[in-house]
Amino acid sequence: MLSAAMLFGALSSPAPVVTHREVRVLDYAVNRIAVIGDSYTTGSDQGGNGPQGWAPQAWQALSDHGIAVTPTVAAEGGAGYCTRGNRGSVFEDLTVRAVKPNDALVVFFGSRNDMKVEPTRLSIAMYGTLKLARQIARSAKMLVIGPPWPTADPPPEVLRIRDVLSYQAELAGAAFVDPIAARWFVGRPELIGQDGVHPTDAGHTYMAEKIAPLIGTQLAPY
Repeated sequence: MLSAAMLFGALSSPAPVVTHREVRVLDYAVNRIAVIGDSYTTGSDQGGNGPQGWAPQAWQALSDHGIAVTPTVAAEGGAGYCTRGNRGSVFEDLTVRAVKPNDALVVFFGSRNDMKVEPTRLSIAMYGTLKLARQIARSAKMLVIGPPWPTADPPPEVLRIRDVLSYQAELAGAAFVDPIAARWFVGRPELIGQDGVHPTDAGHTYMAEKIAPLIGTQLAPY
């Protein structure tokens, strides 16, 4: 719906007002999002590379629902809140790269890569990383997605990551989503590659279908 001022301008000077109107609507519509993750976000040799990844598909799904986003994705295979990835980063490093003061939403996804980390150290790292994101983007909402697991019987170490992360997300005032409790991949072997760990292209499409509405509800009615 056009504002009265825009309608008035359109009547008095059609050509220039149409141009300004389009720019203002586009600027208003864009939501800046930062995503921090591991190989479930970067993709792997099992699938999810480039446009086949869950993130690009989620942006398209959001756009189809009238929610325009400007995303910054910082993800690294092997990375976690404590565990350094294949380029030496932990989630705190990725947070510094991705999160900006004018972000509307910060999304953390993972990570099973912290399985070998001592619980107290893991909790401190999670606290510090989420706090850092909040300090950088003070008005942003935060969405924390726990580590998925492809079967119905995740090991105790992964459940511990999930539980500690849930607690720290609550402290940070973030929305928490538990893929394990939601059984995202359970009974869907075609969604996980032959390595038994990483999602296939179909798995990334499936994750996009799960994650896009989660992001959308943080930004506007989905």
